[in-house]
Amino acid sequence: MSDIKLTKNGLRDQQQKLTQLNRYLPTLKLKKAMLQLEVNEARQEISALEKKYEEQRMIALEYCTLLTEKTVVDPVEVTKVLEVKKRYENIAGIEVPYFDGAEFQEVEYTLFDTPIWIDGVITGLRALSEIAVEISVAKEKKDALENELRNVSIRVNLFEKILIPRAKKNIKKISVFLGDQQLAAVGQIKVAKSKIEAKKEEMLKEFIEGIA
Repeated sequence: MSDIKLTKNGLRDQQQKLTQLNRYLPTLKLKKAMLQLEVNEARQEISALEKKYEEQRMIALEYCTLLTEKTVVDPVEVTKVLEVKKRYENIAGIEVPYFDGAEFQEVEYTLFDTPIWIDGVITGLRALSEIAVEISVAKEKKDALENELRNVSIRVNLFEKILIPRAKKNIKKISVFLGDQQLAAVGQIKVAKSKIEAKKEEMLKEFIEGIA
């Protein structure tokens, strides 16, 4: 408040600032609504993936008895993720990741050296591992959206609760000050005019008395 100029230029500056704030606020609110929608969808996506993971985990548990048999294939090695494939898309002004697949470490083995069920086990374990990676990417996306939502929410609150009320208060303060100055100026003019009229009347009176 102390740095505002109590002048017509200062009043114009504050009015322009208020106009800009009011013009930009709806855009911020729209962005906030879009981000909130995206965050909600991201949370639902994670919930669905976690359910899918649990279902796949229950299937994988059935492999436990099979994996107790000694084979040339190490389940840990065949499910090791070498690369997570992601693409990025712009949502409400920020880049967020989307899962595009996972590349697993290849392990060579011959059908003669391994049980016939090993292919199915590998496929099932990799499916479980892939869902886990997809959940991780989905959470990364959600975190990015939530972070941006927090930032935009802070800006909306800043506009609504601080900047716009402050600009309105400044405009009122400057307007009152300029109004008081104008009234004071009018009063001074009236006083000066009264003095001039009184002086003229006194001079006229002296002139008439001088003639007499």
